[in-house]
Amino acid sequence: MILGHSELKKLLKSDNLVTNLAERELKDPEGCVFDLRIEKIYSLKGKAFLGIEERETPDLVEKASYDPKKKSTFVFMPGKYYLTKTIEEVNLPDNIAVLFKPRGTTYRSGLVIRTGIANPGYHGPLYFGAINEGPVPVEIEMGSRYVQCFFLEVKGKPVHSYRGQWQGGRASTKGREKQI
Repeated sequence: MILGHSELKKLLKSDNLVTNLAERELKDPEGCVFDLRIEKIYSLKGKAFLGIEERETPDLVEKASYDPKKKSTFVFMPGKYYLTKTIEEVNLPDNIAVLFKPRGTTYRSGLVIRTGIANPGYHGPLYFGAINEGPVPVEIEMGSRYVQCFFLEVKGKPVHSYRGQWQGGRASTKGREKQI
């Protein structure tokens, strides 16, 4: 079941469900989602490996960062892939998961946001892949809304809450590492 804003407000108070939400989301949210804003944009450098027991992610090169004191923009060039980070962070209790989708304006502009799920028990910032699959450059103002999140109640207790190595918002590996 997708949680509505009356339930989300309770969880904001009791569990600090989402931190750094924009005033708009706190005072006048739409539908059954919170919109998330873009804080950082990275390009990838180096190499990647995904094995059965080990993995390695590319190094990150910061391309743009949100500064609330000054306006800045970033241009997503056609065909280029980036990793993005949200301003907001989540603190998920053991019975709540989050699904993410791009906002309509995001995909109408040609940007595809690669998202997933944040499992119950995850605490930290959120990272998404972004690729401009359209034919035109897309300029985005840092701090603007680009992803929506839907909070879902999980029925039944999980065997384990999230315990992965990405807990706390680590963005990449430091070389090859063993997966848990």
